[in-house]
Amino acid sequence: MNEAALLVNFLIVGGLLFVTGMVGFLVRRNLIVMFLSAEMMLQGVSVSLIAWGRFHQDLGGQMLALFIIAIAAAEAGIALALILMLYLRSQTLDVAFWHDLREEGQPPYVDQGIPETHREEHKWPRLTPSGVRPEVDQEEQMHRSRV
Repeated sequence: MNEAALLVNFLIVGGLLFVTGMVGFLVRRNLIVMFLSAEMMLQGVSVSLIAWGRFHQDLGGQMLALFIIAIAAAEAGIALALILMLYLRSQTLDVAFWHDLREEGQPPYVDQGIPETHREEHKWPRLTPSGVRPEVDQEEQMHRSRV
């Protein structure tokens, strides 16, 4: 396989990675999926830079790809910390929840409203106080409906 065909193959893979990441970033509203899609776009650019560096017999593409990896690692730490903080504050990872955080006087863009979620109250089991035997239902003990 000659170098031009190899370059075309690498550029196709890099372009597919970039386009897949861009579609994922634009279509999805989950913050973590958007973050992973941005990382996929960076990796698509890295593959293309390495392909051009190999084609021109230059190490510039590999050096730029290493810088992109370093920047992506720093961005991952900051982005995950921000995502965790936003989730703890709002209990959701939906980007539409944060549309009201814009400049004063700017109308919010709403493509779809946030669906209301109804959380059921969980009944957690209780432990009996120390030294007190729990009441046992004899009929359930004999029937064993859960077995």
